Amino acid sequence: MSDYIVSARKYRPDSFESLIGQDNIARTLKNSIQRGQLAHAYLFCGPRGVGKTSSARIFAKAINCSNPTPDMEPCGQCESCRSFAEGRSYCIHELDAASNNGVEDIKALMDQVQIPPQVGKYSVYIIDEVHMLSQQAFNAFLKTLEEPPAHAIFILCTTEKHKIIPTILSRCQTYDFNRISVPDIMRNLRDISVKENVKIDDDSLHVIARKADGAMRDALTIFDQTVAFCGTDIKYADVLKNLNVLDYEYSFRVVDAALAGDYATVLLIIDEVLAKGFNALYFVVSIGEHLRDLLVSRTGGLDALLDFPENLKERYKEQASKCSVDFLYNALNCISACEAGFKSAANQRLYIEFALMKLCFLNKNAVSLATAQTQASAQPSQDAPKPTLTESPIQAQKPDEEVVKPRARRTSASLSLGSLASQTKDEGNTKVLETQEEGEIPDAQSMEQVWKGIIAMCQSNPVSSRLAGIFSNAPYVIGEKDGLRSLTISVDSADTKKWLNDKFVSRMEKKMKEGLSSNKVIFSVEVLPAKNIEPSYYMPKDKAKKLISDYKEVGNLVKDLELDS
Repeated sequence: MSDYIVSARKYRPDSFESLIGQDNIARTLKNSIQRGQLAHAYLFCGPRGVGKTSSARIFAKAINCSNPTPDMEPCGQCESCRSFAEGRSYCIHELDAASNNGVEDIKALMDQVQIPPQVGKYSVYIIDEVHMLSQQAFNAFLKTLEEPPAHAIFILCTTEKHKIIPTILSRCQTYDFNRISVPDIMRNLRDISVKENVKIDDDSLHVIARKADGAMRDALTIFDQTVAFCGTDIKYADVLKNLNVLDYEYSFRVVDAALAGDYATVLLIIDEVLAKGFNALYFVVSIGEHLRDLLVSRTGGLDALLDFPENLKERYKEQASKCSVDFLYNALNCISACEAGFKSAANQRLYIEFALMKLCFLNKNAVSLATAQTQASAQPSQDAPKPTLTESPIQAQKPDEEVVKPRARRTSASLSLGSLASQTKDEGNTKVLETQEEGEIPDAQSMEQVWKGIIAMCQSNPVSSRLAGIFSNAPYVIGEKDGLRSLTISVDSADTKKWLNDKFVSRMEKKMKEGLSSNKVIFSVEVLPAKNIEPSYYMPKDKAKKLISDYKEVGNLVKDLELDS
């Protein structure tokens, strides 16, 4: 039979001094022993593997130790300490409530409580996983817990404090155990690795400590597993492979690519991560954590919030210096939205690809590769022919005016007002128009392009369908009036003109000025003579008049109902 003992048992704390990360609780318990202020019931609660049961055992030993140290540590040499270490103590009793959770088990314990200790001053009863007791068992335990014998002390341990009934909680001194910090876990693992003659670097220790999630027992278990896989010389790459942990190098690469606007690299990184079998959501979460750490690194005085080795902290600070606060904030917002909607996405890979590609367009200080590629592909091989503008028969035009009959085809809905003046003239003409300088009269081509962009935006918005119908079907005239570039549309109804003037003319004129970067722009609406154009009906009142004139039945119905026609 092998003499091997797992590290979680071999290096289990046997004194208050050897407890990891629970200094405040250890100090409180030692002070209560020193002053003789011992309660009859204690409740130790907290996450798994943080030292609750170990603290209870150390406390029980110290209470009955006949020769404690000046610092109130158990001596380990007296009969009480030796009998407990050898498992033959009659004054310290341990009960697992998970397997002894019935009323009969508690009644047997209550009978045992009445017997005074043979060695030591107190009979200490450690009940582990106390939340597993049934409701009836809690009720049976309540009376004894309220008025126990003078020699009895109960120490209850649980990971789920909320499951214990309030009447039990109110009778106990409660101690909340914290998760153990990553630096504390790393420090303890480093000491153990020296004792075990295991060579391991800080990066590997950091991965194990982060994987343990604040539980020292879990960290020791992972350490044993890693030693079994790697031997006594542990490398960082082997730890990642053994524990199936995503390397933080991927997060650094994603952010570097996002800062450069290189979405192609981001897509390749996603494919590489998924090909290694990692969960897509786990990858997105790791990116979010990385962005948070970058934001913390960028803000001075928050180093305490970073639980990394010093060499890794410097790398975070180096990358954080390249990121603006706006970029990090918007990137975190994007990642949070991706996490929230991931489970409901039909195509989850496409969903995260799109979310991470968004990061490439958040950095305003970098030139996006995607934009550069688009501009390169937009360069014309030769100048496209200029469109022929036909003169409108509606009215006589000045020599510098142009009349264009609109076409009903839909233009690109992705056109933004901020870049209308730099869009292409027409389909097949890819020459980029130069932006007008402030105060310069825009040319007719730029004005026409801006107008088409406004129509496209109205068509892309279902709320603006009526406005889009009017603009797309109305003839317009581009000219020059009083030193201003003018665009006049013609509608067939005075009501339509009034509606446009009241609600939209000033707004459209403002958008034209923004799109052309010029204040020398004017937009107006005219009414066409009825003889020159077949009437169209856009306004509800016009449609009603047309129905009444065409159908007698409708007119009679209006009269009968005394409706205002």
